[in-house]
Amino acid sequence: MLKSRVRLIMLALISVGTAINYLDRTVLGIAAPGLTADLGLSAAVMGVVFSAFSWSYAAAQIPGGVLLDRFGPRRVYFGAVTLWSALTLVQGAVSGIAGLLACRLGLGLAEAPCYPANSRVVRTWFPQPERARANAVYAVGQYVGLAFLSPVLFFIAAAWGWRALFYLSGALGLVFGVIWIKAYREPHEHPRLTGAELRHIRGPEPDQAAVQQAPFSWPAFWKLLQRRQVLGASLGQFASNSTLVFFLTWFPTYLARERHIQLHSVGWMAVAPYAAASAGVFAGGWLSDWLLRRTGSATLARKLPVVVGLLMAATIVAANYVHDDITVVVIMSFVFFGQGFCNLGWTLITDVAPSRYIGLTAGLFNLCANLAGVLTPLVIGFIVGDTGSFVGALAYVGALALLGVIAYVFILGDVHRLELD
Repeated sequence: MLKSRVRLIMLALISVGTAINYLDRTVLGIAAPGLTADLGLSAAVMGVVFSAFSWSYAAAQIPGGVLLDRFGPRRVYFGAVTLWSALTLVQGAVSGIAGLLACRLGLGLAEAPCYPANSRVVRTWFPQPERARANAVYAVGQYVGLAFLSPVLFFIAAAWGWRALFYLSGALGLVFGVIWIKAYREPHEHPRLTGAELRHIRGPEPDQAAVQQAPFSWPAFWKLLQRRQVLGASLGQFASNSTLVFFLTWFPTYLARERHIQLHSVGWMAVAPYAAASAGVFAGGWLSDWLLRRTGSATLARKLPVVVGLLMAATIVAANYVHDDITVVVIMSFVFFGQGFCNLGWTLITDVAPSRYIGLTAGLFNLCANLAGVLTPLVIGFIVGDTGSFVGALAYVGALALLGVIAYVFILGDVHRLELD
């Protein structure tokens, strides 16, 4: 019987960190109506602003993964959270498009190591049969900030202006950075970890104890690019992230502009889809680990929930054909619930990443996935700017979800630990 649960404390740390991470990157969506009015930005320009974060975020994934493999998550995460929180504070003081774009680009650079670090922490602290659920717990953080806090955030914006949103978010991140550097340790460094829990963490995987820090290797990089597991998972995550990015950037504007819902009501209308996404993340993680225990097949357990989730996400086009606001919110909640299943992509990439190159593999995976953050805001901004409607935007998001199904079914192949040497 285990006498300690230190791994749950580590999971709590990355859960809080992920919540702050996503709050800082997506609070711009809440601020957008007031910010665009203040700074005089068009829909097309706002699309560029939404996209700018992902330009640098995607570009920094490989360097971030290399830093992670070289220096470990404790130091890299502390530096990242401190820098991105400071830049969030600065966003609250911008007075024009140049300053706003500079802050968004810097924010993308600073936040790049976050998800690869989370992946490494889960890989280091949890045995394979617990990883999908652990992944689900921290991943809910990406929805919590805008889900359950949306009414509060809209109230803050209405009462004190959009700048207050950035000041509050940045301050929370700086406080968390201090907590992280004091509390996080690797398993072999933690004074409270018992031998029983350490044996449980290592589990039956022979390489579980061998999560090592490794320098960057070009041969390893090119070998990873050639593996169908990495390419298929990356393309699938790109597809599912397109749905996520829509909700994290344009969704509040969609409700206000396309559905003509008053600003004070948008916060409450947005809660249901984000709450559904949170439930989808938990349901997908539970289902995946249950399938793994029942069948022993990581391929079935990791792939099937994601394929189902992508098919659900593709139904977003149905919102183009209904007029009742409540029905639209129900459809969007169903779509976002399915997108929550797709979070299992991170568990899958953890299962296939070579032990010496978890950070590099996760960085490559997240680079491909976050090209959606570059393209989706731009494409939607130009579609809305050109047509004055979100009809084409929803069709674009739905089509990419179907592309993700193709990637998982026909490209990905079997799920197993890759060996490069």
